[in-house]
Amino acid sequence: MRRNRAMILLTVCTLLAGVVTARPETEEAPAAEAVTRNVPIDSVVVTGTRYAADIRHLPMTVSVVGRPEIEQRQESSLLPLLTEQVPGLFVTSRGVMGYGVSTGAAGGMSLRGLGGGATSQMLVLIDGQPQYMGIFGHPIADACQSMLAERVEVVRGPASVLYGSNAMGGVINIVTRRQAEEGIRTDLNVGYGSWNTLQTEAANRIRKGRFSSVITASYNRTDGHRADMGFEQYGGFAKLGYEISDHWNAAADVNVTHFNASNPGPVSAPLFDNDSHITRGMTSLALENDYEHTSGALKFYYNWGRHRINDGYEAGEEPQSERFNSRDRLFGVSLYQSLTLWRGGRLTAGVDWQHIVGEAWNRSVADGSESSIVDEREEEVAGYAELRQRAGRFTFDAGVRYDWHTRSGSVWVPQAGVSFEAVRNGVLKASASKGFRNPTIKELYMFGMKNPDLQPERVWNYEVAWSHRPGEGRVSYGVNLFWIEGRNIIQTVRIDGRPKLQNQARVENRGVEAEIAWRISHAWSVDANYSYLWMKYPVLASPEHKLHAGVNYTKKRWTATAGVQYVEGLYTAVSPDPEIQENFVLLNLRASFRVNRWLTLYARGENLLAQRYEIMAGYPMPRATAWGGVKLNF
Repeated sequence: MRRNRAMILLTVCTLLAGVVTARPETEEAPAAEAVTRNVPIDSVVVTGTRYAADIRHLPMTVSVVGRPEIEQRQESSLLPLLTEQVPGLFVTSRGVMGYGVSTGAAGGMSLRGLGGGATSQMLVLIDGQPQYMGIFGHPIADACQSMLAERVEVVRGPASVLYGSNAMGGVINIVTRRQAEEGIRTDLNVGYGSWNTLQTEAANRIRKGRFSSVITASYNRTDGHRADMGFEQYGGFAKLGYEISDHWNAAADVNVTHFNASNPGPVSAPLFDNDSHITRGMTSLALENDYEHTSGALKFYYNWGRHRINDGYEAGEEPQSERFNSRDRLFGVSLYQSLTLWRGGRLTAGVDWQHIVGEAWNRSVADGSESSIVDEREEEVAGYAELRQRAGRFTFDAGVRYDWHTRSGSVWVPQAGVSFEAVRNGVLKASASKGFRNPTIKELYMFGMKNPDLQPERVWNYEVAWSHRPGEGRVSYGVNLFWIEGRNIIQTVRIDGRPKLQNQARVENRGVEAEIAWRISHAWSVDANYSYLWMKYPVLASPEHKLHAGVNYTKKRWTATAGVQYVEGLYTAVSPDPEIQENFVLLNLRASFRVNRWLTLYARGENLLAQRYEIMAGYPMPRATAWGGVKLNF
């Protein structure tokens, strides 16, 4: 423990000392090369509300990660970047690439101690539309691909008023890529590294008058750092847009990914033939309007998934005689409109409808016969309204949602908040918001622990936040305090010696999150974020302390970043198993060189201190790794 703390202190001091002693550059770096790590407090976001709004006037805390940071990361998945850049957010991992599903899967997302292994308390959106598996109710981590994203907006805290069930812990909204300038642009990216890991991506973007399109494709694979830990993924995304007039536009998109993942099991009890073959897809249609005093949209979306899983066997056991199969579909319609009613007052109102279909069955290896596990359908209908009023330096916010679910009935969801511009570019916020999660098809109807009488989970989040960008804006910082209370949390209990799901667990979390960034010159910048979490009832994948500090350098054709991540008190196992906590420190380096206007070379190294650590109990993470690659832009 002391060794880890000393190591991180020494590494951070060395990195920062290098920045402080560096001579500030007077030459301005090209705009395309500059990477701004912090988000100005007057940035415009769409996730905290249903229209483009100044982040200062939102009652909740929102983090934004932009396209420059995504490209500089040079990874196929968005989740490692979000883990570093968003205070309070942590995502589990088990290897160099790929998260998988089912037994031994990684990709569990936790925010402020909500989420953890099941992750159904966190909601992932793509352009504001929910993306999760209908049967198990959780997002598929391997579908969060970098090729999709123009930027990612993360609401840290409940957002159930606007987004309903599963948003009780927070929201990750992937805003898809676009082509802003007139013309055609094509990008190619190929990288190769440790354990025969290959990353490839191609993207074509077009804008001709009122028409725009984005088409991307990727192929990724790795042998993995352990035997039987291979991963292979194919992905494609296409989006077409047309500006009908100055105030109306239409868009349609489709996203499909297929991956094959192998799980070797924990080192103490290896698994054989634990393989998953997963196909996930989504498509949507949107008609949007944007006038001076009103804006809104009508959106249709459809998610689907097909899962084929061999649960594998341990040494001394016989291979599985059946294969688990599932199919899920989610149809949805979202209609909302935001209207300026009077000076400083804006009302947003909308309705949501979802139809969820979940089927699961076992198929015999010997004769192909099938036995049904579940075949259920659920409906969810909701209406919501939110009023935001500016009055001098104050902005007041109040909202409410009424949500009705086929199985678990109705729930009212309120929120309220206020922001105060205390000084120039300095904002103080306070908010209280309720979040909820409806039980999933699995929890209601599947396996021996099922309970059709389960009720929705509920939490309240209370928060106070301060953010400031003093002087000329080269420095920005923020800090927030939160307190979360939850009831009716679903957990497994034993009744008459048999496990059963019940609404018995509670949540009581408190914490602090802080972030700071300083652009020292056009070439040099530093940034850091930290989160502390106290949990009365421990949750998987929820570290007590999480710190990331980075140094960024950009000059002419060179770009380089160094980052240190420190994690302490990470729960890798909780009761009824013995509680296990992990501490580790990681050093990562990335660099790129622009050979000419169309060719860039890059390299990256991770865990360069070669730390031994686990994020999931029994799954040792890879030690030092290295990658290199080329990017073509024309």
